[in-house]
Amino acid sequence: MIDWLLGREPAQPQVEVAGRMLPVVLRRNALAKRMTMRLAPDGSAVRITLPQWGRTAEALEFAQKRAGWIAGQLAAVPAPVELGHGGEVQFCGEPLAIRHDPSAPRRVLIDDGELVLGGPAASVPARLKRWLEDEARRLLAEDLAFYCSRASQPAPRLMLSNAQRRWGSCARGGTIRINWRLVMAPEDVRRSVVAHEVAHLVHFDHSPAFHGLLGELFEGDLRAANRWLRRSGRGLYLPFG
Repeated sequence: MIDWLLGREPAQPQVEVAGRMLPVVLRRNALAKRMTMRLAPDGSAVRITLPQWGRTAEALEFAQKRAGWIAGQLAAVPAPVELGHGGEVQFCGEPLAIRHDPSAPRRVLIDDGELVLGGPAASVPARLKRWLEDEARRLLAEDLAFYCSRASQPAPRLMLSNAQRRWGSCARGGTIRINWRLVMAPEDVRRSVVAHEVAHLVHFDHSPAFHGLLGELFEGDLRAANRWLRRSGRGLYLPFG
């Protein structure tokens, strides 16, 4: 069922998928030639990019006709995880058990395959997120310096991103943004994204020259890294609050 059938556009467009009403977020793009659709990594909304002249009703019909595809994507969204004591979080592709000990220091420490932290239990998810962001900033800075050196480029400004559609981006001014959640991915996956953005410092496109340089910069298997992101990337979007 589509809630625009009454003859007026709703304040928040929605589409019904497997008995569940999902918000539909529309993004008009003057460069878009056709409609494209994605599911938010956490399964909370359907996102449709459409040409500037595209109509909301057409976008909603587009979503409804592909309800089966959306249902399949929803089924692939990871189940919620417990981010308190006894839970688990990935770090550089390895699972670490969460151990909350009120008598331990508040600062997060890695100890024999566990993330140990004290302080209030209610703030554990937020403090885990801050720790992961700090580690991401450290590791990504090291990756950036490494690949810039290989590309004979000065290291640009690095910013952490929380984007839900891009793992990384490179602005024309040189600033590189990398999604901090990649700190939870295997190291080769994280580094492949950094190498990709560094290659854009030299070739601001996806030309054969760009791909040639990327192949020279990155020492791992690019196809395997891309496959991991497509298959498992949604699992990095944990509910840290």
